[in-house]
Amino acid sequence: MKKWLIPVIIIAVIAFGLYNWAVGFNNEAVGLQEDAKTTWSNVESSYQRRNDLIGNLVKTVRGAADFEKETLTEVINARAKATSVNINAGDLTPEKMAQFQQAQAGMSGALSKLLVSVERYPELKANANFLELQSQLEGTENRINVARDRFNEGVNKYNKHIKVFPNSVLAGWFNFDEMNRFKSKPGSENAPDVNFDFKKK
Repeated sequence: MKKWLIPVIIIAVIAFGLYNWAVGFNNEAVGLQEDAKTTWSNVESSYQRRNDLIGNLVKTVRGAADFEKETLTEVINARAKATSVNINAGDLTPEKMAQFQQAQAGMSGALSKLLVSVERYPELKANANFLELQSQLEGTENRINVARDRFNEGVNKYNKHIKVFPNSVLAGWFNFDEMNRFKSKPGSENAPDVNFDFKKK
């Protein structure tokens, strides 16, 4: 074998190894990033489910002729605001996520006030539709928490993959940026009171 072939072979082997490393990193990063985006879609889907249930809740509560219109109006307005704030899964900036969470927190607050108000309406407390919606809302709050946790887990896997050395070098070359985790406002981790622990008057 000619001596000049040895360096060429070594360079070719190194280049092939680097290529395989880069391809492996890129493909895994893409997969983890897309998984994280999908879990964000599941977060939005859970919130959408809550908004859909609230539409039915409002219709049921309206059946109580003298129910406080102001309370219902707050829920309707909060629901409209919550459904108007959407985020592209590929653009999860801290500012946009905070805006999304603020709208959802407003919905939670209005919903809590509505559910507390029901205490004064025995016909609503005994309404089969209302009781079913109560159960559905409670389950939805649990789904929201699970979906947010899974999103953060997905983001964590992706972020770790692009931050560890030497992957961090390729992450910069291939424009893989860190994704933001879901951060709720202080106190918003508490689900609205949907258990109807009514006090006797």
